[in-house]
Amino acid sequence: MNPTTSDAEVAAERLAEFYEPVADEMRLVESRLRKEMQSRYPFVDELVRYGCMLGGKRLRPALLLLTAKACGEVREEHIVLATVLEMIHTATLVHDDVLDRAEQRRRLATVNSRWDNEASILLGDFLFSHAFFLASTTGDAFACREIGLSTNRVCEGEIRQKGSRGQYDLAEDEYLDIIDAKTAELCACACHLGAHYAGATADVVEQMTHFGRELGIAFQIADDLLDLYGNEDDIGKSLGTDLDQRLLTLPTIYTLRESTVEDRGRLLSAMQEESPELHSLLFDAFSRYDAVAYTRRRGDEYVAKAIRRLSPLSDSPAKSVLDRIARFVVDRSF
Repeated sequence: MNPTTSDAEVAAERLAEFYEPVADEMRLVESRLRKEMQSRYPFVDELVRYGCMLGGKRLRPALLLLTAKACGEVREEHIVLATVLEMIHTATLVHDDVLDRAEQRRRLATVNSRWDNEASILLGDFLFSHAFFLASTTGDAFACREIGLSTNRVCEGEIRQKGSRGQYDLAEDEYLDIIDAKTAELCACACHLGAHYAGATADVVEQMTHFGRELGIAFQIADDLLDLYGNEDDIGKSLGTDLDQRLLTLPTIYTLRESTVEDRGRLLSAMQEESPELHSLLFDAFSRYDAVAYTRRRGDEYVAKAIRRLSPLSDSPAKSVLDRIARFVVDRSF
């Protein structure tokens, strides 16, 4: 491995290895994605093609396809719906970058940074609407209904997160419920659709849906740690946005819960006054109360639950990769 290779590039190489059982199908999704994300109008075309590059890992399409292969065979509906989920995911990222005032994603300028917030919002709207049109081409109301419900829950989760800004008494259960909606829901939907269209039994479909949800929660817990401790050059996106936006994530929630009355009062005062010393006070408290260890332990618990959901599946390369991806999400640095 090249010594100058970044953590994000290492992670991307590992994911490419993980996707090997569905490599051909992933290429079909990528081709379909590029076909759909274009326009005959030059500015629209430039915008949507740029947006196509921001999606990154293609985790949700991979989860859908790997689940399908672990449960049966990949069908044309899987290719279409994997494309749909990636378009919806990209739309949420574009809108998130506006909310977070982020300037970088995947080592590229965000749409709001390169153009402006108006372009970002309109691009996100374009991707959402086109994704639903594409889902309808399957001719099956089930897919449209499930994707619609999931997208609605994702947006609801984002609204709930916005409403939690500055809510310094946010409970861990409420935080987990919010990230279940805003992040884990699309992973759950991917696994649900993958299993359903592969002809899996109702019990297996349910177990795979839970697998995607628990993996997604673990993924977000790890992401929240990266927002605090990651390196922007390695990760390739803007960090520190949670603290800047007064959003409490698990390390902070845990620290406030476990801290002494004196420490808690000092931290809350710094948060409410937006003190320039807030970051140093928080990181010192994280260390004192072992917040990182607790957060990682909670992520590991969700990974363990997710892996147990795979037990009804017969052994196969696809099942093995689902297991490996679940273990990887809490250790990643991308």
